[in-house]
Amino acid sequence: MDLKKIQDPHFLKDLSVKECEALSEEIRRFLIDTLADTGGHFSSNLGVVELTIALHRQFDSPKDRIVFDVGHQGYVHKILTGRAESFTSLRQHGGLSGFLKRDESPHDVFEAGHSSTSIAASAGMLFAKPHTDIGHIVTFIGDGALASGMALEALNFIGHYPEKTPIIVLNDNEMSISENVGHLARMLTKVRMRRSYRSLKRRTRRFLPKFLRGFTTRVEQRIKGFISGYTTFESMGYEYFGPLDGHDFKQLFQAFETAKKTLRPTVIHVRTTKGKGYEPAENDKTGRWHGVPPFDKETGDFKKKTAEGRASYSDIVARYMEERIKGDTPFYVVTPAMISGSKLQGLKDRFPEHVIDTGIAESTSVTLSGTLASEGVGTFLTVYSTFLQRGYDQIIHDVARMRSPLVIGLDRAGVVGGDGETHQGIYDIPMLSHIPHVTIAHPRDGRELIRLFNRAFHSGRDPFVIRYPKMDVPFDEALLADDSPLIEGWELIRDGASATIITFGPMLDELDDLIEREDLDVRLINSRFIKPLDKETLDAVPLDKPLLIHEESTLKGGLGSMILQYLATHRRVPPFRQFGFDDAFVSQGARDEVLKDYGIDAQSVIDALKEMLDEA
Repeated sequence: MDLKKIQDPHFLKDLSVKECEALSEEIRRFLIDTLADTGGHFSSNLGVVELTIALHRQFDSPKDRIVFDVGHQGYVHKILTGRAESFTSLRQHGGLSGFLKRDESPHDVFEAGHSSTSIAASAGMLFAKPHTDIGHIVTFIGDGALASGMALEALNFIGHYPEKTPIIVLNDNEMSISENVGHLARMLTKVRMRRSYRSLKRRTRRFLPKFLRGFTTRVEQRIKGFISGYTTFESMGYEYFGPLDGHDFKQLFQAFETAKKTLRPTVIHVRTTKGKGYEPAENDKTGRWHGVPPFDKETGDFKKKTAEGRASYSDIVARYMEERIKGDTPFYVVTPAMISGSKLQGLKDRFPEHVIDTGIAESTSVTLSGTLASEGVGTFLTVYSTFLQRGYDQIIHDVARMRSPLVIGLDRAGVVGGDGETHQGIYDIPMLSHIPHVTIAHPRDGRELIRLFNRAFHSGRDPFVIRYPKMDVPFDEALLADDSPLIEGWELIRDGASATIITFGPMLDELDDLIEREDLDVRLINSRFIKPLDKETLDAVPLDKPLLIHEESTLKGGLGSMILQYLATHRRVPPFRQFGFDDAFVSQGARDEVLKDYGIDAQSVIDALKEMLDEA
């Protein structure tokens, strides 16, 4: 079959089991070939090929709503709904999204970039169903996402309405991004013993008179509890089927047909192999093959390698924390399921007792870390900027209000590339800037990053947030021995008389190079401490010269807003221009493409400066 000619999934209904098996192999080859060139979410999609084919064969999308949790495992769904032709543009600027997008296809009924939202979304559809033509509602959620508070809340909520009949497909591959943690993961392992229970149940009921079968429920529950170890789903009001082989079409077809006829909320527990069909991904236990850059499909080697003398910010942070663990006792690094993404795997392997992974539970990670730090224990919480949004309430109430000396590392701050609008790290400055007692900083390079961490841990008071982007920078291991804290305040990168530019992070070097190349008489200031503002430096800004403020952040509530509010309060606002993302969800693409597209790249800043100077 030419996958690029698929228009919609209805053709699946005429396929036999053998034809479905052949199609699944063809889709796997297509994914391996395509993602080797483009990169993307790899092992999660290889693991759900049969499961996604079976869902679309047994249900009638989009009338039947298939709600994917997160959506990064939706590549097979995209192929079956007519988007294989566009896969060469996957996660590229202006190309096919790496997640589900409602404006891409009517089959994408819900968009998600963060996990554990699908069951709540399905609840909304369940209540809308009597007023619409919605058919069955199928939720597709992974075992890692199920451990999140939001998923459990929604699971509990729907179980309260037995007349509602969602079908929840629990994809159990024993990993979310990296290995799952928590009691629910262990519970699912125990539940896999259920086959013995079901066999016993069938045999027992066969020999009981009908009038006695109604009295066996309590005994039945005891047998279940003894054999399976847990009956969570039944106790919450769900009919449970499983565990099933998520790569066996016969089992899947039968389970989905049974679920359609079940007049209760239903959980279908399927076991899949993450990375199935590609040996390096199948054997991965650390999350290395969850999301990948382009790679050599023959060797499994990633094509993009960090150049000699360079390191990613995440890698530098992990190395710095190792030095703190060696030097400070006790000291903990906490993360919500970001062991692999935040380059902590080596740290976890060497110092497992010092690394706490809360799983996909951002709010728990914030409160846990804040309390740990308040007890006088050295604590570092690392979390992606986009995921800190899920711990906003806890930052205010459980950290800042109680003045916990917690150090928070915001990984992936700024533009993040192919993950797109759900993952752009551009909202944390407005989110945090109005919270009392919080310091926010952003380093220019690896040296400044280390000195900012020294400052944060030496201060010993109040929460200290350090943002850092998803990129590589020059780095020398000797920098790790630098124990000097960075002095508070901004830094004058270059002096000049015609205008002032204020910015932070990687844009500093780009602007400095352009100013030098074009021989401009411009003052360039590194606003490495975003909060608190350096008021002494701002008081010295000339009132009659242009002021340009740049930030790789959304404008409202950002650095520029704080600067202009301060200047306006003191009645000294010069001619100004702000550069940042203005009231928009920012699309996917390489950093330089995105910044240029939104008019906030270095050249756009310099062009605007020249216009202002000409007008003056």
